[in-house]
Amino acid sequence: MTVGTIREKLENYLHVADEKKIKAIYTLLEDEIEEEERLTIKQYNKELEEAEEEFERGEYINNEEMKKKLKEW
Repeated sequence: MTVGTIREKLENYLHVADEKKIKAIYTLLEDEIEEEERLTIKQYNKELEEAEEEFERGEYINNEEMKKKLKEW
């Protein structure tokens, strides 16, 4: 089943589910829903610009360094 089909089935179900089930589903996903904030294009571009500047300044970890850090965990 594709993700699109799953989304459609969930959306359809939410329209007919009883209040108890809706509250249970919301409780299950509440933290993720509350954390999920859509960025505006302006915010996205600003974060992208900042990341590019960090990269240009050499403020990043290359693949080999990351592998070493992962082994320490």
